Amino acid sequence: MPARRELTPAQSHAVDYAHFLADSPTSFHAADLVAQRLVDAGFARQDERRPWDASPGGHVMVRDGAALAWVVPATVAEDAGFRIVGAHTDSPMFSLKPNPSTTTPDGWGQLGVEVYGGMIWNSWLDRELAVAGRVLTRDGRQVLVRTGALARIPQLAIHLDRSVNPDGLRLDPQRHLHPVWTVDRPGADVMDIVARDAGLASAADIAAADLFLVPSQGPGFFGPEGEFLASGRQDDLSSVHAGLTALERIAGAGLPRAGDVAVLACFDHEEVGSSTRSGAAGPVLEDVLRRTAGALGRDADEAARMLAASSCVSSDAGHAVHPNYPDRHDPDTQPVMGRGPMLKINASRRYATDAVGTALWNRACEAAGVAHQKFVSSNAVPCGSTIGPITATRLGVTTVDVGIALLSMHSAREMSHVDDLAGLSRAIEAYWQGA
Repeated sequence: MPARRELTPAQSHAVDYAHFLADSPTSFHAADLVAQRLVDAGFARQDERRPWDASPGGHVMVRDGAALAWVVPATVAEDAGFRIVGAHTDSPMFSLKPNPSTTTPDGWGQLGVEVYGGMIWNSWLDRELAVAGRVLTRDGRQVLVRTGALARIPQLAIHLDRSVNPDGLRLDPQRHLHPVWTVDRPGADVMDIVARDAGLASAADIAAADLFLVPSQGPGFFGPEGEFLASGRQDDLSSVHAGLTALERIAGAGLPRAGDVAVLACFDHEEVGSSTRSGAAGPVLEDVLRRTAGALGRDADEAARMLAASSCVSSDAGHAVHPNYPDRHDPDTQPVMGRGPMLKINASRRYATDAVGTALWNRACEAAGVAHQKFVSSNAVPCGSTIGPITATRLGVTTVDVGIALLSMHSAREMSHVDDLAGLSRAIEAYWQGA
């Protein structure tokens, strides 16, 4: 950020986003932080094991690494539906294996890891890595944990691989993505460090854990005016934070008197297919919608009518045109960072966008005064997918795919533009307000 200068609204938004990224090393941390911030904004915490609360006001629940929130207006008319914004809390990273601490014959202590999601492997080399995630204690508690920098995947020196620059780097995920964390410390166990940093007496207090290696370097701004932000996990915490801040502003303006029920669904496990109880292919969103409809007094047919009147904005980061690889993009549709969030289109329905969803998104951007642009893949480059088609298939609601433009997507350190971050949040707010 520029020094000794009042921040613009977009820059202030980006500073808050940077703090959100720093405090959300894993999906569990992100879901917990979303819930904490919304409770601070006046939302009521919902326990799934308790009777469902659809009283006027804000509500939030956490299921593992997913967080879902909903705002019920003072009056829910007979023809009201749900206005859903979907995003995901997970990102590509390394997952610790069940027996993570290993030792080589030379005395190196290393960590056994699996690759989670479609990461750019080489971007994780020569970065100091921390352990983060959740531990379940023997007395039944769940504790979120993050250590300091513990490990590193060192590259092979060029003197030992002269072909690396002309021929490219080739990595075997089993042999070469094996982090170093100690030397000449026989019997060292990383779980002792995890237990200590979780506030436990010893590793014996841990019944089970979901742990990951994450970069320890925090987010950073760069560019002449600090207009760019570099950090991991922007795919898709950029959308999670946009939805969160939009909900906070709506809550701060007072309870809506009427309209649709606003829903924020931050799913886990999108990067590995979404087929979990906290993923978009699982039942979590449908559970929230149907239980909310039921708590509003709607019978099965009336709940189905609410779904028929509903829509979903699936928000997930997309690709800015890369100045060094313009041939990888469609020559006539080239979104550029800083020119607003993107509408994502694919003829094979890898994105759920259609004409109805396009009109919906255009209305939201125009109501918010936000510049916006389109993305479509080159025919020669396969297209990724999102939670959009999954949500449309599960619920049968009109769904549109959008998101901000990134460079270095799925790198350990992705790149975004400050203006796009704020613009996405404002457009989501306008959608929830009825645009």
